[in-house]
Amino acid sequence: MKSINSLIIFFLFVPYYGFAGSPSTGWKAGVAETIITPDEYIWMAGYAARKRPAEGKIHDLWAKALALEDSLGNKAVLVTADILGFSKELSDKIRAQLKTDLNLSEAQIILNASHTHSGPVLTNALIDIYPIDVNRDRGISAYTARLESQIVRLVSDAFRAAKPAELYAGNGITRFQINRRNNREAIAEQQPEIKGPHDHAVPVIKVTDKEGRIQAIVFGYACHPTTLDGYLWSGDYPGFAQIELNKMYNGCTAMFFQGACGDLNPMPRRTVPVTKQHGLTLAAAVDRVLQEKMKRLPPVLTMTYKEINLPLTTPPDKEYLDKFAEESTVPYFKRWAERMSAQLAEGHAFITSYPYPLQIWNMGGQAIVSMGGEVVVEYAIGLKRIFGHELFVMGYSNDVMAYIPSLRILKEGGYEGATSQIVYGLPSVWSEEIEALIYQEIKKSAVTVGIQPKSEN
Repeated sequence: MKSINSLIIFFLFVPYYGFAGSPSTGWKAGVAETIITPDEYIWMAGYAARKRPAEGKIHDLWAKALALEDSLGNKAVLVTADILGFSKELSDKIRAQLKTDLNLSEAQIILNASHTHSGPVLTNALIDIYPIDVNRDRGISAYTARLESQIVRLVSDAFRAAKPAELYAGNGITRFQINRRNNREAIAEQQPEIKGPHDHAVPVIKVTDKEGRIQAIVFGYACHPTTLDGYLWSGDYPGFAQIELNKMYNGCTAMFFQGACGDLNPMPRRTVPVTKQHGLTLAAAVDRVLQEKMKRLPPVLTMTYKEINLPLTTPPDKEYLDKFAEESTVPYFKRWAERMSAQLAEGHAFITSYPYPLQIWNMGGQAIVSMGGEVVVEYAIGLKRIFGHELFVMGYSNDVMAYIPSLRILKEGGYEGATSQIVYGLPSVWSEEIEALIYQEIKKSAVTVGIQPKSEN
């Protein structure tokens, strides 16, 4: 009799998953958002040519979080923010606190920056391109610390808001990006054709409640938010796109993630009306996807995260650096060379590789690859060739430490292939091995979360 009672109790408390192991419960999702516009006018990030701090705002900057839980209790969170990029230092602090507070691993957290060039400078980021006194600004360090705590609190709020949900995925298209390596801005509007590689996809995730009301719209595009270069806080075109979608779908939270846009710029540029036009164009592309039939995502979530060592080439010696500093006419080139030379003089060795973050989510059959750094568009093209065109690719995730050029761009040089390493303060350019190493790891990791290549390329 005791054994029969034990069996009854066992079956009462074991979850029922239905036929063929399919879960009987669905997704839970929660969203939260917070304004991250600085309280004071500190220096703005992204352009070396700026001469003074911010002077006002066009609209607020935001950080937003989508917390997810599948039918088996697996949890994950996507954070998007209107900033130039998360440094490794800031990302590690946020993720360590989320591990303590919510027991979330690195695989369960994506921190994606929109890469707006109309947001604030953060501590220890691109230190050579700004005037030296900017890096000593206590306002910047205070803002960075506040942003860290805001994002940790934001994630907790999103999980507390979680409720039963449905998830859907789809892809749209829009075409205001151009490849800046192949098209001169001054004449691009008059060119009969736009040259160079591109990715016009607009990936969209729709989150609804059980009654079908849209709670969150997560969407992406691969294009630098560099339409504006002035002194007013702004999310650039992604900011305008999110504002428009929030109006169109009253009560929802619209979240933008940046794609592989390392060599892609918006065109045309430079004015607020143009920026708004790009935002409305992107919002219209998202709206079209939402109005059409989207793929329903089963409530199963698997994730993987790894940091691989990407090798750098042999760094310069002190003699080269001193000569480079003496002859350079570019202020931030000179600051970089002087700092590197001082580092050698103090007996500090240069790094020879960098721990590069790669992350893959399988969200109910929707594959999402998130990559650190300013990833050039050829990676998105190559990954979609391998895994299919429905793949979502995020750049600027978890750590923005440098441009991530393709092998072709490394051989060609130029800004994305060579001199941008100075902008990011690295001692030398990447080795030509990096593209092969990145693809190798993504293909290997994808299989572990149930994502199979469709091609061997």
